[in-house]
Amino acid sequence: MMRSLWTAASGMIGQQFNIDTISNNLSNVNTTGFKKNRPDFEDLLYQTTRTAGTPATEETLVPVGVQIGHGVKVSATQKIFTQGSLQNTGNVSDVAIEGEGFFRVLMYDGTYGYTRDGAFKIDSNGQFVSSNGYRLMPELVLPENFIRESVAISQDGIVTVNLPGQDDPVTVGQLELYRFTNPAGLQAVGENLFKISNASGDPIGGQPGFDGMGKTVHRFLEMSNVEIVKEMVNMIVAQRAYEFNSKSVQTSDSMLGIAANLKR
Repeated sequence: MMRSLWTAASGMIGQQFNIDTISNNLSNVNTTGFKKNRPDFEDLLYQTTRTAGTPATEETLVPVGVQIGHGVKVSATQKIFTQGSLQNTGNVSDVAIEGEGFFRVLMYDGTYGYTRDGAFKIDSNGQFVSSNGYRLMPELVLPENFIRESVAISQDGIVTVNLPGQDDPVTVGQLELYRFTNPAGLQAVGENLFKISNASGDPIGGQPGFDGMGKTVHRFLEMSNVEIVKEMVNMIVAQRAYEFNSKSVQTSDSMLGIAANLKR
């Protein structure tokens, strides 16, 4: 069977994966704190029928060899952690990160999740939680009789509120951010959360605005960093590449048909 059939088929499979990745990016264009994926490809093994440098005569060498490739495969999918645009929401429990860092939440199984989604809620206990009820860590609990609209979070993560009968705001907590040596090595688990892996390294905690951490921006949310125009261009390129590979399959099939019809 012709090698080109399988080579072109690997190209079609690779471009289908490319389209799947682009579709996921576009479907999350309005997801708070979402970071787009980029697929990376690599060529497959080569069959070497003649090695470069093989002696041609006693005094000369073959300058180039003969190698035949076997197609392409997906080598990695990488999260691109570029800054998303900030949107002013006016909500007292919304916090965006401008710069490097993640919020940490405590999941139901006792493990930590890391997120750029700062769309927190204040539950019945006055505690900051994620949309799925995961508690922000370190815990941030507001006093029972706090004035909701007085909640303020500074760029270095200090949380203050006003209490009835008091003119001066009261400090009730301190936000912390966490960064990683290799954030692209984090494992995405859905719900806008990441978990640490051996590739990401251990989390490095710190106060916002210090030691390389980003700053916190109150009453703002970080939007997705998906760029629709670029994704559409990538989709067109992937579609055309898929078509070209399908043409290779058709051409190989046509050549096989010609060979099969030689004897008539």
